[in-house]
Amino acid sequence: MLPSLDPDEKFARVVDGLVREGFAHIVIVDDGSSAEARRFFEEAAEKPGCTVLTHPVNMGKGRALKTAFSYVAENLPELKGVITIDGDGQHLLPDIVACGDRMLEAGDKVVLGCRDFNLPGIPPRSVAGNKTTSRFFRLIFGIRLSDTQTGLRAIPAQYLGPFCDIEGERFEYETNMLLHMKRMGIDFLEQPIATVYDPEDYSSHYNPVKDSLRITRVMARFFCTGSGFRYAVSAVLSWILDNGLYLVLFSLLGARLANASPVAQVCARVVSSLFNFTVNDRFVFLTNENHWASLGKYYCLCVPQTLVSTVCLTSLVNALDIVHPVLATAVKIVIELILFVISYFIQKNWVFRDQK
Repeated sequence: MLPSLDPDEKFARVVDGLVREGFAHIVIVDDGSSAEARRFFEEAAEKPGCTVLTHPVNMGKGRALKTAFSYVAENLPELKGVITIDGDGQHLLPDIVACGDRMLEAGDKVVLGCRDFNLPGIPPRSVAGNKTTSRFFRLIFGIRLSDTQTGLRAIPAQYLGPFCDIEGERFEYETNMLLHMKRMGIDFLEQPIATVYDPEDYSSHYNPVKDSLRITRVMARFFCTGSGFRYAVSAVLSWILDNGLYLVLFSLLGARLANASPVAQVCARVVSSLFNFTVNDRFVFLTNENHWASLGKYYCLCVPQTLVSTVCLTSLVNALDIVHPVLATAVKIVIELILFVISYFIQKNWVFRDQK
């Protein structure tokens, strides 16, 4: 399937190549193109296997893809999947075929045609945009993907319906699709493809400012409705409980016990850890696993983490001769912030790995 807005001769060459390659169903979406560009769609409609769907006004690439997905799901149920491509000639026929073949082999995985952005001659805005979003994907969402903006995607037919329900009307839709694949438990494979850019004839309807803001907004919204944000809320509540109890206990025991800091630390951690596990299990990671199994793994993480925190805190309190409860609590907060990030990834990928 091929969404397009105001195409040129490159579009015609792409369609001709697909026809020669023998694709039996080529679904093209005219996304509100100008009158001058309509001849390309009229010519394409006359070619064997080509179906042209038309938006009366420009509605965006995301909406064009969803229009094509809906058409295939309703009218071509026998297809095992679809391949989305761009009409500017950046996707070569051998790469298109390779992505389709790999999808058929994989069965239930989406195949993403990924470019190498370390090669010379690629427009700087494409390099910067892809590398920035790739780092965000890995850091914030745990998704390792080298090309987050690729338009060459081979998608199994069973995902077309769910993909139509994903938010996004323009370029941000493709980013949202990748994020929701993770949430929906849909795996993907990367297929290396040629990186094709003509520096003398490079055009794109991608607006670096507007579309980058849309993509950023999509990522922010996804984070705020995902496990990362819920984990942060759970951690803040547990942190308040943990440090509040530590402050109270250290204040009560400081004048009576020589080792008031570790005693207060352990007691506070027992209470806050039970609270944190319950919230993470029921509201953050939504695990299907047996709660007792998750609890066992949780404390396999919690106990060493508490020991590390306690040893570091006690050592610093003694070394700096800290006796004031507020200052001791401040030192504890710094240590816990460092352990916070490490704990999230361990809980996400091990303790509560089986997610709904």
